[in-house]
Amino acid sequence: MNSNYIQQQFQVSFAYRVFFTTHLFEPSNDCLAAFLQEQASSHYRKRLLIVADEGVWQSHPHLQQQLPAYFKAIPSMELAHEMIVIPGGEACKNDEALFFRLVDAIDKYAIDRHSFVIGIGGGSLLDLVGFAAAVSHRGVRHIRIPTTVLSQNDSGVGVKNGINYKGKKNFLGSFAPPAAVFNDAHFLTTLDARDWRSGMVEAVKVALIKDAPFFEWMEDQAAALAAGNMEAMQELIYRCAELHLAHIGGAGDPFESGSSRPLDFGHWSGHKLEQLTNFALRHGEAVSIGIALDSVYSYLLGWLDRSSMDRILRVLQQMGLPIYHPLLDMEGQTISPVIKGLEEFREHLGGRLTICLLKAIGQGAEVNEMNVALLQKAAAMLKQMESLKFEV
Repeated sequence: MNSNYIQQQFQVSFAYRVFFTTHLFEPSNDCLAAFLQEQASSHYRKRLLIVADEGVWQSHPHLQQQLPAYFKAIPSMELAHEMIVIPGGEACKNDEALFFRLVDAIDKYAIDRHSFVIGIGGGSLLDLVGFAAAVSHRGVRHIRIPTTVLSQNDSGVGVKNGINYKGKKNFLGSFAPPAAVFNDAHFLTTLDARDWRSGMVEAVKVALIKDAPFFEWMEDQAAALAAGNMEAMQELIYRCAELHLAHIGGAGDPFESGSSRPLDFGHWSGHKLEQLTNFALRHGEAVSIGIALDSVYSYLLGWLDRSSMDRILRVLQQMGLPIYHPLLDMEGQTISPVIKGLEEFREHLGGRLTICLLKAIGQGAEVNEMNVALLQKAAAMLKQMESLKFEV
C-alpha cells in the first residue's frame, strides 16, 4: 500500500548575553535596567516575578529594599508585589511542591510569555526556576542572576533547566535558554569556603578537555584561588563561562540530541555520588572525584601520561577539592555502587553510552564502553593517593 506524507522542517535561532558586573542593583549600575529597557513595549508594562535563594536573602538583607527601588525606576516594567524566597541548594530540586508553587505564582501574577521570571541564587535554584518558567504558558522568559562560583561559570550560563525525580538527577527538565544572564561578583563575597572551592571544578573540567593553557594558568593560580583571591576568581569565571558558551554554540548540538557530551567529563560518577550521599556532597565535590577517577582511568588505559595525571590530581587538591570517596570501594560487592551508575548515565544520555576521557591535558576523547576492572583499579589507586595525602 502506498502512503503519502508531508515533511516539516525548521530552525529556531537563540541568542542571549552573559553580563559581568558588580553591585548589580545599585542605582548607579544600569546593566540590568538597560537590558530591560531594550525589551520594553510601547503598548503595556511587562511584568517581573523575582524568585530568590533564601541564603542569598539572608547574606544580602539590603536586597529586600534595594530590589523594589531598583525596578520601580524602570518605567516599562512592573514588579510583582511578592518576591518569592525559597531554600536553595540541591534540596529545592527534590521538592515537587516548590516547583508547583512557582508555577502557581506565574499564574497568580499574570507572568505572560513576554514578561520575565528572574531567578537570583545558585545553580539548583536557577534550574528549578528555569524549568518552572519553561513549562508555564509553553515558555515564559527567564533571567538568571547566578550567585555562586559554580553557577556563574557553568550551570547558570547554559541552556539546561530541571529538577530531580525518583532520586535521579535532572530527570525532569527542559532546554530553554535564558533571556540573559547577569554575573555579579559581589555575591561571591559571602560564599562559605566550601562553596567557593567546589565551583572551581567546572573550570578544571573544561580546561582539561579543551584548553591546556587555561589549565596551566590554574596550576599557577591554584593557591591564590583557594585562598579567596577575587581577581583570580573573576578571571577563572570569565574564561570558564566563555569556553562553556563556545561549546554550546559551536558543537552543533546545543539541546543534546545525541549522546556526545564532552562537557560531562567526570560527571557520570559525580552524579551517582551525589545521589548515593543524599546530596551531602556538593556537585563540585562529586565532580572533582569523578574527574580524578576518569583521569586515573585514562592513565591506566595508556592514554594519559603519569606526569599529566599527577598534575591533575595535584591541582584538585591544591584547590581544596576531594579526589576520593569511600563509596568507590566495592564494599564486599563485585562492583562498587558508584560504578553501577554507568547504566544510569547511559539512560541519562538517551542512547549509547558515551564517556569523555583524556588523551592529554586539553584534549578530550570519547569512548563507548568502560572496563569495570580497570575502573576498580583506578578507584583503588585514588584511595591509596588519598590516604597518603598526595603531595601538593
